[in-house]
Amino acid sequence: MAHFAQLDENNVVTQVIVVANDELLLDGVENETKGNAFCTSLRGDEPRWVQTSYNATIRKNYAGIGYIYDPVANHFFAPQPYPSWTLDADATWQAPTPCPVEEGKFFTWDEPTLSWVEVELPA
Repeated sequence: MAHFAQLDENNVVTQVIVVANDELLLDGVENETKGNAFCTSLRGDEPRWVQTSYNATIRKNYAGIGYIYDPVANHFFAPQPYPSWTLDADATWQAPTPCPVEEGKFFTWDEPTLSWVEVELPA
């Protein structure tokens, strides 16, 4: 099975559909253009479709609704979680400082202080 992401005019993913492999095979080889044409024929309109990979073997990340497609870098990335976070070379958002790793403790990002704050779990 292959997955295709529908993009809006801003390259934001609006839906992801599953396409049977035989719908994109051309001479026994998977062909994204053929899959794109199949997706367009299903919808009866002209949205833009880009193949995505559930196990992230192409385009760095599996496209989810709300993800953004960068056509220059040819990959998908999640919406930016906080203004201070930056996108790394693997198309993953990184906090300004790494999250602490302490056994039995959990942390959440606090944007106003630009720091990790321990989460108090209910007893």
